[in-house]
Amino acid sequence: MSASDTEPRATRNPRPPVLRGQAPVVAAVALGGALGATGRYALSLAWPLQPGGFPWATFWTNVIGCAVIGAFMVIITEAWAAPRLVRPFFATGVLGGFTTFSTYAVDIQQLVDSGHPGTGLVYLAATLLAALTAVWLAAATTRRLLKRKDHGGGTEGERS
Repeated sequence: MSASDTEPRATRNPRPPVLRGQAPVVAAVALGGALGATGRYALSLAWPLQPGGFPWATFWTNVIGCAVIGAFMVIITEAWAAPRLVRPFFATGVLGGFTTFSTYAVDIQQLVDSGHPGTGLVYLAATLLAALTAVWLAAATTRRLLKRKDHGGGTEGERS
């Protein structure tokens, strides 16, 4: 028997509702997601997938989204005290709606099922490598640029 089993019900702390006070966050994510998904859809219309071809629109959508998230997260965690709803709106909403790793998985399955397993494997590996490289390069570059800005930019000889 635990202590909570012996306490009268009136003294137990009731569990707060999960979404209490979260309506603004949910709205920010939803609005951002709608914007990001609209951008992804526009890109897919501009660069349609050819049967058996490499899914370039999805590839570049995910790589660009990963690069932006790398830079954005460095900015809001190391350089800028972002307002409460910026991260849910932009990182979770816009970039979550823009990037599409579910389509990436479906594209691989469709390439394999349609007799293009080589293209599917190249796409699988290339997207993974490019997305991870993009987020790392963007974060590292953003840090370097912020550090340069904090130190007045340029080299010692240029500032003298």
